[in-house]
Amino acid sequence: MTYRVGWIPLSLLLLASGCASLGSKAVEQWSPQEANAWYAEMPWLVGCNFSPSTAVNQLEMWQRETFDPATIDRELAWASKLGFNSVRVYLHHLLWEQHARGLLHRMERFLDIADRHGIGVMFVLLDGVWDPYPQLGPQPDPIPHIHNSGWLQSPGVEILRDPARHEELKGYIKGVVGHFRKDRRIHAWDLFNEPDNMNDPAYVQFEPENKAELSLMLLKKVFAWAREAGPTQPITAGVWAGDWSSDAKLSEINRFMLEQSDIITFHSYANLAETKARVESLQRYGRPILCTEYMARPAGSTFAEILPYFQEQRIGAYNWGFVAGKTQTIYPWDSWTKSYKAEPDVWFHDILRPDGTPYDVQEVTLIRRLTGR
Repeated sequence: MTYRVGWIPLSLLLLASGCASLGSKAVEQWSPQEANAWYAEMPWLVGCNFSPSTAVNQLEMWQRETFDPATIDRELAWASKLGFNSVRVYLHHLLWEQHARGLLHRMERFLDIADRHGIGVMFVLLDGVWDPYPQLGPQPDPIPHIHNSGWLQSPGVEILRDPARHEELKGYIKGVVGHFRKDRRIHAWDLFNEPDNMNDPAYVQFEPENKAELSLMLLKKVFAWAREAGPTQPITAGVWAGDWSSDAKLSEINRFMLEQSDIITFHSYANLAETKARVESLQRYGRPILCTEYMARPAGSTFAEILPYFQEQRIGAYNWGFVAGKTQTIYPWDSWTKSYKAEPDVWFHDILRPDGTPYDVQEVTLIRRLTGR
């Protein structure tokens, strides 16, 4: 069967258009049956969390002065050659405040490039990870040998800790989702990445003690705003920590994410046995399951161990990182507390070197075999 990137079943398009004419009426959460109908028409979604190697963070990727379509085109061509058909890509709310039309224009360009290479996109709208004080303008150079030293939270702590300011994000969420709500090049909307992450040890001293409570307050609003925008694509927020094995053991924020998402998404940087246990704990929701972050080689989360299982179970698979570059995610998380002077023998994340050659030829061979390339 030939698939079109971002293909949406006609029944769901009719549902969405009926519930969200001109983006003016909220869509309801998809039923498990509707979610599974959507997924049945998709290929096995496999790809990576993508940031061009020339960007240290989300702002450097998307701001007009540093947007780099040539690198994006080259690197997504390499992704396509691996058989990747989907990428997960982070945005930032400050880009909307800076110049909304400019952001939408660059998103259109990115989607055009990805579509030419047969790749759909899952956009991430907000992020609770790393630096809680984002600023527009020129971004800092990476700190040598430090994992993701320039990555930014969206929103920053100054908005998150003040619920009265949460409304400042409404225009961004509704504006972006609403603009692209019928765009078949978009596979899904990931509304808030790891919202309750305390970022220990890198930034824990700057985090509010009640971050989970504050993030849940914001998350509830973000889900409502996204649904008000009337997307024809599924919306989700992924669980990443805690015990998901039964309803009684769920944290309040995990319960909300799992019960409100159209499709179930999760993170696992664990070995195969633990990853299987996490998947099995999520199957009770009866919805499609996508792993939106995995693959940390020293932790036992490797392509050889995990990807064949995901293919067998038809679980969407997005490893962290692609081309080694300014995010420096070849270095492990402990690079924030342990000194590294040179490239580690075993890369933590990423697949290719900046010239497109693989870190591990056997890995690339395996990926291509599993994706049919």
